[in-house]
Amino acid sequence: MISISDKAKQFLIVVTKLLIVGGSFYFIYSQLANNDKLDWQKFIVLFKKNQSIAGISFILLLSLLNRFFEILKWQNLVSYLHQISLPEATKQVLGALTAGLFTPNGVGEYAGKALFFEKSKTKIIVFLNLICNGIQMILSIIFGLFGLLYFNSNYNIITSKTVLILFGFCLLLFGILFFSKKIDIKGYSIERMIQKTNEIPKSIHQKNIFLAICRYLVFSHQYYFLFLAFDVDLPYLTMMATIASVYFLASSLPTFQFLDFAVKGSVAVYFFGILGVNEWIVVFISTLMWFLNVVLPVVIGSYYVMNFKTKIVQ
Repeated sequence: MISISDKAKQFLIVVTKLLIVGGSFYFIYSQLANNDKLDWQKFIVLFKKNQSIAGISFILLLSLLNRFFEILKWQNLVSYLHQISLPEATKQVLGALTAGLFTPNGVGEYAGKALFFEKSKTKIIVFLNLICNGIQMILSIIFGLFGLLYFNSNYNIITSKTVLILFGFCLLLFGILFFSKKIDIKGYSIERMIQKTNEIPKSIHQKNIFLAICRYLVFSHQYYFLFLAFDVDLPYLTMMATIASVYFLASSLPTFQFLDFAVKGSVAVYFFGILGVNEWIVVFISTLMWFLNVVLPVVIGSYYVMNFKTKIVQ
């Protein structure tokens, strides 16, 4: 075994912090500066036309609530192990978000949260984070499927035959998962995960679901109100069904956090294009959603990353 001195460990930790924070800001800058679909002149003209302190404050409040509900979700789930304060939960969520910015589907977020706990608790922290993100994914699927059905009933983007095929595929996938739940891979199985999930008190699960629903309603309506701010006047149900469809399909695609707005933007351009909404408006709103709900939290999370005290050094 090669032993590493404490000073070398401290140096490596500092370098890692700088790489995470520096990489985060580089990716943010490159995506904003090099996106040729962002017409800043049109945005400035429309912003001056519709600028409102109350409106801007309301949109920022929704961003704050979006992340706040996520922090409450994490604080609630960790209470299964022990109680943590709201500031501590904030530090863990935002720090992990920054660490997972340029990893596939935010995988780095799992490792980021685990670093705040003893090594012996790594598996349970990863599992709790899976539950935390899993409920949000389930809600995106449920609302998204209803949204797709409503959207399709009005605009017929796919045939009834295709809907039946997709429904049959989902049933087949569910059946495969059900009958293979006892298959054990390196100590993990679906049945084992269900057992571990049931060990967590129902009160924690109920609160987790409630907070996840609140978060979903907040960020989906933030999307809706941004379209209103850009003078897009469409029926409420049509807008919400389209937004739910976009989030469902975009969430199903493997991506990186720093490319999240590009993926959602591409899907949104297709759906809102059918509704007759200008492409530049859709791209701008997707970028604003990414900036408000990812970039701003990452800026704050960078502070927590730089001030992180690893348990190895302590």
